[in-house]
Amino acid sequence: MIERRTAQRRRVLKQGTLTFSGGLSADCTVRSISPNGARIEIADSVSLPKSFMLVIASDHFKRQCHAVWSSDHLIGVSFD
Repeated sequence: MIERRTAQRRRVLKQGTLTFSGGLSADCTVRSISPNGARIEIADSVSLPKSFMLVIASDHFKRQCHAVWSSDHLIGVSFD
């Protein structure tokens, strides 16, 4: 597999929320994060819009992002 990340991710285990336009949201767990993106896990399969917000309330973290890959309940996102 070819490594395409420009910054190395560090492993974390943080509760997060994906928020979508229209006020909808989905709980998630952030498994790794870098300045450019994150790997998140969602419990339920959801249809993601083109762009959404990742919020980690405990870190006062809020970033607009989009999915770049997905597999089962894992999603790789890139921050916009």
